[in-house]
Amino acid sequence: MLKKIDKQKKLILVIIGVIVILGIVKIIDNNYQTKDNYEIGTSEENDKLVEEKQTEEIIVVYITGEVNSQGVIKLPSGSRIADAVKEAGGLTESANIKNINLAYELEDGEKIYIPNINETETVVTSNSENYTTEQSKDNTININKAGTEELQNLNGIGAGLSKNIVEYREENGKFKQIEDLMNVPGIGENKFNKIKEQIKVK
Repeated sequence: MLKKIDKQKKLILVIIGVIVILGIVKIIDNNYQTKDNYEIGTSEENDKLVEEKQTEEIIVVYITGEVNSQGVIKLPSGSRIADAVKEAGGLTESANIKNINLAYELEDGEKIYIPNINETETVVTSNSENYTTEQSKDNTININKAGTEELQNLNGIGAGLSKNIVEYREENGKFKQIEDLMNVPGIGENKFNKIKEQIKVK
């Protein structure tokens, strides 16, 4: 009778031991699966970041004049003249940036010229080798790029209104159509009608 009881106890202990071992194995397996899932998630996240970086729009501009390294450079879309100057090795000691808007947002294919301090004419940017300002061959002025001095070439636009145009553009972004110019303080329909043939957006 005692031997039978001992056998039952041993059997019960063996069963308990098997259950414990199976439980430990299951816990370890779950831990590994959790780790694998985490690593997979991290990998997918990294791939997404790499893909986003690879699809970042790039513009190409040509910078000459008083910079340390003239030539064609690549920049992220939305870069400014200041970014192009930095990429070109910075300004030389003879550079004249008095009339250059370093915050000017560049577009693909533009040429940037940094003048010498001894030059009287300041050339900023162009999309053609044949002209050098935002006033194009058809004599229209791009109100999304022109500075305060150039805007004063428009009929009835003085220093105050040209400043208002630039400030409005900086606060609200580029004009989508020339009629948006009437949103600028001081420019009503009458004044707009006087200059609408002189301006464009690009």
